[in-house]
Amino acid sequence: MAKKQAEIATGAADSFPITEIMDADPLFTRRQMLGIAGMAGLTAFAGNAAAAAFPNTQQSRPRIAVLASYWAFTRSHADWIVNKLIDGYWWDGAYTPSRVDVVSIYMHQHDESLLGQKVAKAKGIPVFKTVAEALTLGGKELAVDGVVIVAEHGEYATDLRGHWLLPRWWIYQQVVRVFEQSKRSVPVFNDKHLSYNWDEAKWMFDKSRELNFPLTGGSSIPVYYRKPEIEIDIDTPIKNSIVIGGAGDEGGIFHAIDVLQAFVERRKGGESGVKSIQSIRGPEAWKWVERNPWAGKLLDSVAKRFEFKPGYFQESPQTNICVIDYNDGTKAAVIGGQGVGWTYAGEIAGQNEPTIISMLGWAGPYDQYHASNAQPHWITEMMVTKKEPFNAERLLLSTGITNHYMESNWEGSKYSAVGRHLETPALNIKYRSTRGAQFSKGERPPARPYIRGFDQ
Repeated sequence: MAKKQAEIATGAADSFPITEIMDADPLFTRRQMLGIAGMAGLTAFAGNAAAAAFPNTQQSRPRIAVLASYWAFTRSHADWIVNKLIDGYWWDGAYTPSRVDVVSIYMHQHDESLLGQKVAKAKGIPVFKTVAEALTLGGKELAVDGVVIVAEHGEYATDLRGHWLLPRWWIYQQVVRVFEQSKRSVPVFNDKHLSYNWDEAKWMFDKSRELNFPLTGGSSIPVYYRKPEIEIDIDTPIKNSIVIGGAGDEGGIFHAIDVLQAFVERRKGGESGVKSIQSIRGPEAWKWVERNPWAGKLLDSVAKRFEFKPGYFQESPQTNICVIDYNDGTKAAVIGGQGVGWTYAGEIAGQNEPTIISMLGWAGPYDQYHASNAQPHWITEMMVTKKEPFNAERLLLSTGITNHYMESNWEGSKYSAVGRHLETPALNIKYRSTRGAQFSKGERPPARPYIRGFDQ
């Protein structure tokens, strides 16, 4: 038994028959038996029978409702995140069993989400027709201890400005409605940014404060493996910063902006809020770099660190830059670039050389440990402790920077590669970071097959 558990935990075995996994993993056995005993007869959607299977009593393991837009392929965020909440994840160089129970699933694009349907069936987790039913387990009041919203993929339109019209707010506002009707709220995780629309995003944050529930989300990159494995101290005198990485669309630029914010919020005096934002795209972006030597110096330092020839990044004319001026005079820019993963470079007062920290290379193939494992860890921590792993104000500010970046190149229906310099009084968001290092450390995970309960 111990040997089989170790093989499953480390991925040493090439494949695991479902009976062997059940024998070696008591948590898996418990979930399967719960599915057999409580979920018998479920068809594609669950009904009120689920309320009996999951009674509304205090549990030692938080019960989680998963609300996904789309779960149809192994590269979708729902598959990356939710399977780790069900089956465990890799943290601090070791397999970590799940500490929560996923007890309900809602999929907005249900019929397209065949993989999610198969996972739910294999794990004995009921799938509900509506958000409210997933939160109440088919009853009348809130019956879960936490909510995980993963609305990052699916067949959704993109508007003129490039906003991907994902239903994050649409799902979230139904969660809030259940909270208000039940006169009780629980922690909420919202994958990536809050919404493509600033008014919606601000409403989402404000509701978390009004109803007093912990809120987290954002990019998985700030907590990914770093080279070197360091965190910037709180109250570091950061003067100027850049992040270089994939930033070709709204989703990409948010990753890079959230990475930037995870570092610059630790500067001396804390976060002061953002004064203005500008988007510059194409060859004009490099002219901006030439006019701002601080940015060029940091860019050159990254090229040197990666042993690229001078001007390496400038050889890609179709870059894009998000220019950010903070209220305290700190300057920053996110610059689209290839070959460095996501890399932060900061000019720090009193230091001769910039501080450079990179987040490089996804772990392994598309398997149980692919992409972020730290994010499911911190989701779990919030569900267990009822405390935000980092200030939700950062999530709001990263969302707001992204929103205004997307608007900068447009004035009405007219597009310009050199975007408007937008003053951003709405982003006068102040807070002080108190978190320690939260990124993945130690040995990277081995390749490990998904514990699906069915052949892939």
